[in-house]
Amino acid sequence: MPTDSENSKKKETHFGFKDVAWEQKQGLVNQVFDSVAKNYDLMNDLMSGGLHRLWKRFVIDLAQAKPGDQILDLAGGTGDLAQAFLPQIINPNHSNKTGQVVLADINIHMLKEGQKRLDTKGLFQNISLCQLNAESLPFPDDYFDVITMGFGLRNVRDKNLALQELCRVLKPTGKVFILEFSKPTQPIFSKIYDFYSFKILPKIGKLVAKDENSYQYLAESIRKHPDQIQLKNHMLEAGFCQVNFHNLTGGIVAVHVGEKGEKKS
Repeated sequence: MPTDSENSKKKETHFGFKDVAWEQKQGLVNQVFDSVAKNYDLMNDLMSGGLHRLWKRFVIDLAQAKPGDQILDLAGGTGDLAQAFLPQIINPNHSNKTGQVVLADINIHMLKEGQKRLDTKGLFQNISLCQLNAESLPFPDDYFDVITMGFGLRNVRDKNLALQELCRVLKPTGKVFILEFSKPTQPIFSKIYDFYSFKILPKIGKLVAKDENSYQYLAESIRKHPDQIQLKNHMLEAGFCQVNFHNLTGGIVAVHVGEKGEKKS
């Protein structure tokens, strides 16, 4: 009979379209983001035609954060979502109504780019940085009012475990907002999107970021990610009591909203 260690060695997951050993994936994903970190914001603008800014603004408006809220921006990278929350959580007239945003990412190079931006704008008073793995969050139960995760879930090795962790650290009646690439709703649009993703996007990566392979992986990782209904079901299984989603730009991107129910006495 095989031992646990032998079983773990045989366990596989996907890295884009490739099957890799379970314990290798996180390192491979880190290599991708080590490579793209310095050009991440520029590439986002080029890849989406600036639409990523509107998608993130939609999340901010949907979240309706309040002064005093504790917010976790998971896979927050260079911190654009974290910064956008600040006007909502700070009440200059009430010192006891000053919220906090934790900008968190597993990749230290992405966090360093976020730190540079925050340093330039002097925004560290209400934003703290934390390097962590979404599969094991270093926070107590029922801690955050709002959690966002923008374009990060598809890179997590164990998505179900990460979703359970998000639910655990969310306060009762708190909400999570997962912004992620998804499945286009129209077949014709889907074909155009596929052509762009696999023929154009890697070439932009090669030209601008000097890295074609990383952007090939990003296109592949989108196709391996659960579609809208599948992700909704995963969130329900993770413990969220209410889940719905909003398709943006024809379903290229979707925002999934999960609610944590109140604790029963």
